[in-house]
Amino acid sequence: MSALSEDSLPQSTRSERSPLDRSSGDHHRRPRGDRPLLPTASSYRWNRPNYSRNRRRIEIWSFVGRFLFDLWLNERKWSYWGGYSDAKLAARRRRLAIWIRETFLQLGPTFIKLGQLFSTRSDIFPAEYVEELSKLQDRVPAFGSELAYEIIQEDFGKPAQELYRYFDPVPLAAASLGQVHKAQLKGGEEIVVKVQRPGLKRLFDIDLGIARGVALYLQNHSKWGKGRDWMGIYDECCRILYLEIDYLNEGRNADTFRRNFRGVDWVQVPRVYWRYTSARVLTLEYRPGIKISHYEALEAAGLDRKHLASLGAIAYLNQLLDHGFFHADPHPGNLAVSPDGALIFYDFGMMGQITSNLRQKLMELFFGVAQRDSERVVQALIAVEALAPMQDIGPVRRSIQYILDNLMDKPFEEQSVEAITDDLYEIAYDQPFRFPATFTFVMRAFSTLEGVGKGLDPDFNFMEVAKPFAFDLMNQGREDYGNGILSELSRQASEVSSTALGLPRRIEDSLEKLERGDVRVRVRATETDRLLRRMSNMQMTTNYTLLVSALTLSATILVVSGEVWLAAGVAVLAIVLVIALLRLMTRINRADRF
Repeated sequence: MSALSEDSLPQSTRSERSPLDRSSGDHHRRPRGDRPLLPTASSYRWNRPNYSRNRRRIEIWSFVGRFLFDLWLNERKWSYWGGYSDAKLAARRRRLAIWIRETFLQLGPTFIKLGQLFSTRSDIFPAEYVEELSKLQDRVPAFGSELAYEIIQEDFGKPAQELYRYFDPVPLAAASLGQVHKAQLKGGEEIVVKVQRPGLKRLFDIDLGIARGVALYLQNHSKWGKGRDWMGIYDECCRILYLEIDYLNEGRNADTFRRNFRGVDWVQVPRVYWRYTSARVLTLEYRPGIKISHYEALEAAGLDRKHLASLGAIAYLNQLLDHGFFHADPHPGNLAVSPDGALIFYDFGMMGQITSNLRQKLMELFFGVAQRDSERVVQALIAVEALAPMQDIGPVRRSIQYILDNLMDKPFEEQSVEAITDDLYEIAYDQPFRFPATFTFVMRAFSTLEGVGKGLDPDFNFMEVAKPFAFDLMNQGREDYGNGILSELSRQASEVSSTALGLPRRIEDSLEKLERGDVRVRVRATETDRLLRRMSNMQMTTNYTLLVSALTLSATILVVSGEVWLAAGVAVLAIVLVIALLRLMTRINRADRF
């Protein structure tokens, strides 16, 4: 949900409003004024009051069927008008990605959130899909204030006029999971009330139950299920989505985040009013600010944009490295700036956590990258479960070494997070990588913050800000082993002794694999492969020739028999096979020339 930025609010939301009138019930009436009302959500299929499980099943599986058919068609070169080309394939993928994004918006909150999660999984989905899904806006039409009042009364057992001095019926912002209203408590405290969309959990239960069938189908598919843990991805998405619609959990996240920065005056977090908070209603302190991407307003307030860009990066690095508890969705809508230049964080529904054990494994990964040691990086990726153990790790190791060689060709401070992420995901796509949610959240947050920083300061470089933190990590790792030549010799001796002690066990494991037949030797000869392909093509040529001859003979017999139209159909089929035969022969000749 977008930030409660003062500059982004309608003018009437910043002025005093009349308190709730208990006797007249005026709080159910929208206030008059020049403020445009947010559109209703009645046009959305998922917002129907009487939708059924069967209707949702038809809508979701219709989308899946159309998507799978388009995937199948994209791989058929004969389906491209004027001939196949990589540019035409890319254009089709782009159109399909746009259609997916628009369909997810029509399918509603569950798929909007799934799309946002999928936009972090470049290791699974092509770049075109990831790019389009990252544009999926979490802004949908608001629901009526009457429904908000009903939810408040159901959760607290009191009508809104007994809880608040006034409650603005027009929301400040509306998202797929809920909407935010400005209000004032009886004691005069200015607050915002986040109310969950009616029937959201029931919609999640229905949609995710159907989505489980889709994940199971993909898992068992001979092509798309290979090397992909779709059921694991489904379970992870369910866990994240159900946590995000639990506003008690979001309140706890906000309190934890606020405690972590209690000694930092340039980070502000709205306080939670627990007495007015439930699983579907979250009440927070009203902390307006200037949206961090509203550059003109920041300059008008006399704030240093370059300094703000550095503060945003430092705040996130502190979350990641010092607290192990970080904001997983730091987009510009969730970040604002107070008049005195402090950063204000909003929306704590999606958070990431790094345990001390995982932090040590990530540090090992960092050292492997710094030393350009592909073997160390591979072992660290397996340890953090970002890489599936496999018998032949050679191709993956070579891919990682290629990344390291190209990654380290420039100084650390000249690197770009976005470029590193793109290269990493381009290599990882269709490889046995399975990046955990924590890893993808971190990479997405890094890229987002780098984009926010460059918007504030065109010369901003996230890696330059991260350089002192990297040096601290390196020094911390060295301190674990001590200093001096003796400690280095001791460390190396310890490594040698560990290797020596583990050698008998490794030999025994290798012998067991040999006995079980798990060790396979692959020998590949380029010339042999070429001859086998040529033999296969020649066999196809023979088959095409026989089919064309048979069809030609059949057409002749049909013409003699007077079946002209049927003969014409058979002749057309023969012509299609002749074209295929000519293309195959051209391919064989080209291969022979090479």
